[in-house]
Amino acid sequence: MKVTDVDWKNWQPEQVATLMFVQREQEVLLIRKKRGLGAGKINGPGGRIEPGETPEECAIRETQEELLIDALDVTPAGELFFHAEDEMPCIHAHLFVAADYRGEPSETDEAIPLWIDIRELPFDEMWEDDRLWLREVLEGKTVRGWFTFEGESLLDHRVEFDSRD
Repeated sequence: MKVTDVDWKNWQPEQVATLMFVQREQEVLLIRKKRGLGAGKINGPGGRIEPGETPEECAIRETQEELLIDALDVTPAGELFFHAEDEMPCIHAHLFVAADYRGEPSETDEAIPLWIDIRELPFDEMWEDDRLWLREVLEGKTVRGWFTFEGESLLDHRVEFDSRD
């Protein structure tokens, strides 16, 4: 399925979620996910937005739950729209970056913390779409991306970038 085959104006996600990318110098704090959607993959901490919660509040809460740290100096970094025709959920994801944090990143029952050099992102262990936008987000751009998937295979995409204010 092509991105242009989806009626994005009337599209409704099954989940609205967040991803947080905590940065320090040339590194980003990622996780190896231990359970749930994407278990075993490397990604940013995040999860589903709860009723009454803003996307930013969710991203901060999920980072605290998954890594036991408080993300600080948080900035919106874009939105991603994932459409799937199969068992995978359709997801609208809000992205955030944090320029600072409080605490010591620690393993939990959900995630293993990994500091990764931004120049050496492990794309072969991440979702296929990450290679299309993550480096640019970590370099200060915002992204809007539309993706179609079948299972864990990326079928098509459209990605747009802007500079972050």
